[in-house]
Amino acid sequence: QVQLVESGGGLVLAGVSLRLSCAASGGAFSTYAMGWFRQAPGKEREFVAAISRSGGSTSHADSVKDRFTISRDRNTVYLQMNSLKPEDTAVYYCALRSGVYGSSTYYTDKNAYHYWGQGTKVTVSS
Repeated sequence: QVQLVESGGGLVLAGVSLRLSCAASGGAFSTYAMGWFRQAPGKEREFVAAISRSGGSTSHADSVKDRFTISRDRNTVYLQMNSLKPEDTAVYYCALRSGVYGSSTYYTDKNAYHYWGQGTKVTVSS
């Protein structure tokens, strides 16, 4: 059974950086594509970033492009968040899709993912 454990959230001031981590356990890591989503109060869960199983292909939402960077190291995926803004305040979720055999395939649709972490809260104060 795949499990995802996120860490790194917190309360910060606007303009600072945070790095979120998500460690996956169980299953075949080499066939995972992973992603980050976020959900603000009263809003739907939205795509933030995605990475292929090889780590060589990534995608970032326009709202975070040039500020956030997704990366991975084997079974752990990271989200480096720079120049945080109050509108980045949300619960951030790590997601995993198993059984991916295309090395450069990533997924931006939340419905494409099979497993989700419990979420880590990020609050950015102005």
